[in-house]
Amino acid sequence: MIQLEAGQNIGLTADIVRFTARTAGAVELGALAVGEDLRVRDELGHVSAARPAAPGVRYAGDAVELTLTQVGADTHAVLLYVVAGQVLGAVTAALAENGSPAAEFAITPSAGESALICLEVYRRGGGWKLRALGQGYAGGSAQLLSTHGVPVPVPAQASAPTQTAPRPAAPPASGIPLEIDHGLQRMWMIFEDAARSAAALVSARDYATKRLDQEMSEAVSNPATRNTPAADAARAAAQRRYDELVALADADHRRDSDQLGLEIAEADAVMPAALASWLAPAWTTRAQRADGIRLGELYALDRGALRVPYCVPVPLNRPLWVDTESSAAASRVVGALLARLVAALPDKPTKVDLIDLSGGLRGLAAPLAPLLAGPVISDHSDISARLGELAHAAELAEIAYHSGQAVPPAEHRILVAADFPHGYQASDVVHLGQLMVRGDLIGLSLVVVGSGGTEFADGALALLAQSCRHLPTIPGTPLFDPWTGNPWELDLDMLPAEPELQARYLRM
Repeated sequence: MIQLEAGQNIGLTADIVRFTARTAGAVELGALAVGEDLRVRDELGHVSAARPAAPGVRYAGDAVELTLTQVGADTHAVLLYVVAGQVLGAVTAALAENGSPAAEFAITPSAGESALICLEVYRRGGGWKLRALGQGYAGGSAQLLSTHGVPVPVPAQASAPTQTAPRPAAPPASGIPLEIDHGLQRMWMIFEDAARSAAALVSARDYATKRLDQEMSEAVSNPATRNTPAADAARAAAQRRYDELVALADADHRRDSDQLGLEIAEADAVMPAALASWLAPAWTTRAQRADGIRLGELYALDRGALRVPYCVPVPLNRPLWVDTESSAAASRVVGALLARLVAALPDKPTKVDLIDLSGGLRGLAAPLAPLLAGPVISDHSDISARLGELAHAAELAEIAYHSGQAVPPAEHRILVAADFPHGYQASDVVHLGQLMVRGDLIGLSLVVVGSGGTEFADGALALLAQSCRHLPTIPGTPLFDPWTGNPWELDLDMLPAEPELQARYLRM
């Protein structure tokens, strides 16, 4: 039996699978049969004690059973959850295939969650796969169900309960941070498939090259026969086998890439603006909440024309560091990040704190004016006060969180620290480090713009640099995918140059 970690997925081979969960206290199990938008088509897609069956999904008291060949064709995934009348402790979710244990996933909620999506069974490439999720909801079953499109009746004359924003459990220290949920999940599934297809191509090419070298060496190993027709024929046959292997690998990869390209185009047409390309329909309609933002496109020239959107969660679970010697040169990259961060959470007021010592981002100040939390900081002596204010707010929020008095952030704060680290004091670096750790408690997304890497001598500065997600602005700088370790280049999105478009995107 496989022990899953958050975000990990495995293939399913059986037709009948059974979901169970172990935890202290009483819980109820349920399932949501959802479409590609991760919302149910109607209330029949919700399987629970009150609605015990849907096509291919059956509530069985202490378990939920799926018969995958009977699941509705319009069902993209089945989300398997637990809910309780109290705060959940540690939960171990298990899945069996045809009665045999297949996988377990241990989840430790940490923010008072009383509802938890444990596992997702989803379609992929004509088959089915299982993914470990662990998405918690402090608002209980009402928040979980409403998030996925299930109507939740509100009792007459009853006020809506205050909901505490879920604070996902920290990922395993040796694992990859959880980067999936809703629209973001779809983008990362595509990225994973692209990564595995690329790995198969690279592996096949390497095998073909090694085989060619070996057979060529054997053909000329005997001095007495190396210049004979037989040796020539052996070399020709070796080259022919190499060409056939490479052609087959290229064809398989091209087929995969064509399919993924179609999936990307389909996704772009329905994604919220924060996850979509600039020309997507979402940028011309009312903004919709997103769980992530798009940073740009990943590609590899030696692996074909496929370009895969690269997306990350929002509010940012890791600060973004735009690696550049010139803020002015990267201003349109920063503008694109800001536009998508603003668009991601339209249901919350957004405030932007902008530190711009060199004036390289001055072109963004005017369209951002309605969102600025205060004057743009252009003098290094003003940095400490602004960062201290934010760090103090995060510290108070952490105290409230640990005392059980936490409330969801009422706003989305975006801090852009440009021209870093020049002009910043040691205390400013400490404050940025504190915001990196606690910023999510005040809804903060942190973007650092400046030169540097991970080799700083200063301990606090080195830790901050190592903890950020670095976005290279110099072509040829590789990024490595987390599944196969193959290199990709990142073509960062840039805010359109036209002033009227900049104003529209930045204020969406």
